[in-house]
Amino acid sequence: MLTIDGSRYSGSGSIVRQAVAFSALTGQPIHVVNARAKREKPGLRPQHIRVVEAIAELVNGRAEGVAQGSQEFTFRPGPLKTGRHYSWDIGSAGSTTMLGLGILPVLAFAGSRVTVELRGGLFQDFAPSAFHIQYVLFPILQGMNLHAEVEIVRPGYVPRGEGILRLVVKPLTAPLRAIIREEADSVTRLWGIALSSHLEERRVSQRMADTARDLLAKAGYRADIELRHDTESLQRGAALALFADAGQAVRLGADQAGALRRSAESIGKRVAKQLLDELASGATLDRFAADQIIPFAALASGESRFIVSTVTDHVLTSTWLAEVFLGAQARINGQRLVIRGIGFWPNGEGVNR
Repeated sequence: MLTIDGSRYSGSGSIVRQAVAFSALTGQPIHVVNARAKREKPGLRPQHIRVVEAIAELVNGRAEGVAQGSQEFTFRPGPLKTGRHYSWDIGSAGSTTMLGLGILPVLAFAGSRVTVELRGGLFQDFAPSAFHIQYVLFPILQGMNLHAEVEIVRPGYVPRGEGILRLVVKPLTAPLRAIIREEADSVTRLWGIALSSHLEERRVSQRMADTARDLLAKAGYRADIELRHDTESLQRGAALALFADAGQAVRLGADQAGALRRSAESIGKRVAKQLLDELASGATLDRFAADQIIPFAALASGESRFIVSTVTDHVLTSTWLAEVFLGAQARINGQRLVIRGIGFWPNGEGVNR
């Protein structure tokens, strides 16, 4: 049994999610200690518990010690044998996108198309937004031969959650392909989505978009921002996402969700500035996609190369776990990130399942 120290690097839930997913794929049982040790509320939260339970269901695994607040648990994977449809409810405003990212590597190697409905939060701080998954990460994965789709059925926000995210994953027919993106071209399109739920009378979507447009215009960019006024969510909420297409291959993103006493104007300024910082860095992967793509690059066949805007603790976490479980080699030289994947295939090349 492999012991994973959850206090290393980011000390976050990312260690829990990635470790359990790699355990499921490789057949390596794990003992996780110090789970989420560096978070304000250490230990497992509902969204992390649901990730472990969901992956256990996908691979007929057994988990012990998985409870809210627990900082130590074990996971023993069984054989990968998925069904066609699943539904998991976090039961809180916990991140459905992080739950989706946790199960995605396992679903990629399922023998059939799988549809999953996830209930919880879709837009909150400290987690990728549903828009970022939909418009940044999944297009990159498509270039690696993993075809997945995500649909926002109903927005969900803090504190209530109760949003619905639908995920459809088509099985791989060959190992993931390595991908190389080492140079960003000039910006060909800058666009975004300003979403608000039950807040049209306060012009929240309009105010977020106007503020972002003004700041981007001062930097020389014209932004096309779609206004969305939602009435399906079970509570009020808002989110702004901006994207920059730098040529045909590179897309960078930035976003922020609404929160109590957080004005629409402050959201517009924050997201616009963040996207401008990403563009100024010359990156081909934004700070969110950088750590999210590493597990897939480690599983892929060949060497993937990127330029990242910044080397975060989450990037270091992902490269560490990829090396521990897969033996994938990762090099970071300044902003340049190189991952030599193992060409994983169940019962085939790479790590044998």
